[in-house]
Amino acid sequence: MADKVAQQALGWAARDSSAVFSPYQFFHRANGPEDVTIKILFCGVCHTDLHFSRNDWGNTTYPIVPGHEIAGTVTAVGSKSEGLFKVGDRVGVGCLVGACNSHTCEACSEDLQNYCEKLILTYNGVYHDGAPTYGGYSNMIVVNYRYVMRFPEKLPLDAGAPLLCAGITVYSPMKYYGMMEAPEGKHLGVVGLGGLGHVAVKFGKALGMKVTVISTSSHKEREAKELLGADHFLISKDHQQMQESEKSLNYIINTVSAVHPIDPLLNLLKINGKMVFVGAPDKPLQLPVMPLLQGRKMIGGSLIGGLKETQEMLDFCGEHNITCEIEKIPIDYINTAMKRLLSSDVKYRFVIDIAGTLK
Repeated sequence: MADKVAQQALGWAARDSSAVFSPYQFFHRANGPEDVTIKILFCGVCHTDLHFSRNDWGNTTYPIVPGHEIAGTVTAVGSKSEGLFKVGDRVGVGCLVGACNSHTCEACSEDLQNYCEKLILTYNGVYHDGAPTYGGYSNMIVVNYRYVMRFPEKLPLDAGAPLLCAGITVYSPMKYYGMMEAPEGKHLGVVGLGGLGHVAVKFGKALGMKVTVISTSSHKEREAKELLGADHFLISKDHQQMQESEKSLNYIINTVSAVHPIDPLLNLLKINGKMVFVGAPDKPLQLPVMPLLQGRKMIGGSLIGGLKETQEMLDFCGEHNITCEIEKIPIDYINTAMKRLLSSDVKYRFVIDIAGTLK
């Protein structure tokens, strides 16, 4: 049943743009009729956490407790969420904990709450009651039941937690842009082999596609093929390799967040090929139009995903035994982890062992 008293939580927060984390006590609302209270067991560390912590986008409210790749177990349910969840259920929370949920909202009515203009982020947001939202670098969270995902029994909570951001970020565009329609025999290119890219490779292989990883250097080739099952590996700076592979790909998922030339990538696409951006460079990219015209090619973009397709993605991962490659860390390692994340020194996602190390 619903509690009546605000619930004290313990997390790690950054107090300013130096992004130095330290223990922080705060409160979550009482568990209301539509709420689910969750004991957090694991939380992935996303590059977005680093951006928000450093105020890279100029909209951070301090103190900030990041974390939107949350996995744990239910400890309390409200009267309107009984029957949907029960104490002990294995659940997850992703990038959003609220939206307008209005039938007149095009995004919400189409289960695309991630595009709602009144989207409430899991952290660095403001909830309907005016309280700040705090994320998964903490021991518990209270979430409206609509934004709580069920974890399939086969899916481990630690290696599954990053799917709630990294997984849905690549799953949603693969579904929307038709990559899951008759995928056998199709050829997917994945640009960048990080937290997002390595999951895209796994999704492509699970769907029966050939997968080519495209990277700036050769040092990831072995792991791309042997660990993740990629069929081919291209070095984007090797002009001969790129020329020899022109018109070989049906689709490209571009995960790179740095400024990079896209003309060579467009040349890899077949007629009617599609390249979708899920990375967000901080400066505009140059768009050559002629390759689009000559091959009737398409460029698109996508941002995380809605609630329905997030649950669908988790179920897909449970069915195909897809997890993220992770490095599990204690909470007091988070400052070092952020420095390593800044230098791309992680394969491929840090996951904080919240329950085991946050005391």
